[in-house]
Amino acid sequence: MSNQSGLTFTHCAVTAAAAGHGHDHTHPRRREVVVAGKRVKTVDIHAHCCVPKAMAVINHPLEAPGLLMEDTSTRVAAMDAQGIDVECLSINPYWYRAGKDESAELIRLQNEALVEFCAAQPDRFVAFATAALQHPELAAEQVEHAVKKLGFRGVSVGGSVAGLELADPKFNPFWAKCEEHGLLVFLHPTGTRELEPSGRLNGSGLLSNTIGNPLETTIALSHLIFEGTLDRFPGLKICAAHGGGYFGSYANRSDAVIKTFPNRVGPLPKKPPTAYLKDGQLFFDTIVFTPEALRHLIAESGVGQIMIGTDYPFPWTSTEVDLVMSTPGLSDEDRIAILGGTAQRLMGIEP
Repeated sequence: MSNQSGLTFTHCAVTAAAAGHGHDHTHPRRREVVVAGKRVKTVDIHAHCCVPKAMAVINHPLEAPGLLMEDTSTRVAAMDAQGIDVECLSINPYWYRAGKDESAELIRLQNEALVEFCAAQPDRFVAFATAALQHPELAAEQVEHAVKKLGFRGVSVGGSVAGLELADPKFNPFWAKCEEHGLLVFLHPTGTRELEPSGRLNGSGLLSNTIGNPLETTIALSHLIFEGTLDRFPGLKICAAHGGGYFGSYANRSDAVIKTFPNRVGPLPKKPPTAYLKDGQLFFDTIVFTPEALRHLIAESGVGQIMIGTDYPFPWTSTEVDLVMSTPGLSDEDRIAILGGTAQRLMGIEP
């Protein structure tokens, strides 16, 4: 696709090589995923893109200007090689400090470009709408428009909003709209910027991302539970990136703190924090890297809460399809749900 819609994908050559396993991307063979003799439609819940026209509204620079794509040939080739049939496109928020008028124009351009692009290849792409959460009433209006006028079935958010937690009461109008329309909310961290001035995340290892991103997700989910947001909006459905950060692996400590320091926790959530892993409000992608890590996340949350995610174009993983297929203890029905069935249901994708 040309740049006429204003939608551009960031692309990483390393990703292309890894996804294609070294094969030529010009005419790759499309991998078809089969479970129990049945062709399965696979859905990637976690794939990134950007809209330069929208970014230009606030002069936001491209993360990797030398790696922009003017068409989707490399992306589709990577999808074909990995066995991904449909990508759910999302944009990491960079606009949470923009003014109201700028935000209105930016989000309009962004959402319209996403709709146009997905309409051109509806069998391969759907998208999460974007919203200006720093202006909650505007964000609620943007959600309403995205659903009723543009046909979105999901919306993406960051892990915090210009230093404010997603659980801040000022965002209740936004959450109310998401619940009203049954949208899947894709929560992707933008890092723990407030912690970085301390220097603890400096040095080798890109700790601001390696630790900072899953940490922000863990903080966000914990506040949504302990501050009562999930109780206030029981119909919310939130998919947390990167396996939900550290929350799924250590949520039992959140249960234990209620007993250990009862005078420091309150008002109490309606359920133990671990219960929110299983009750249908929280979902997670598969970016946890190993079959054992995925097995554990499933054991803590349930098969129905997990969807595959690749983090394209960033080469964190090789192929999530193989991860699901190699994870022990899953039935055929379990694998079909994780590979695409759950995402199809939540995003309104035809089987």
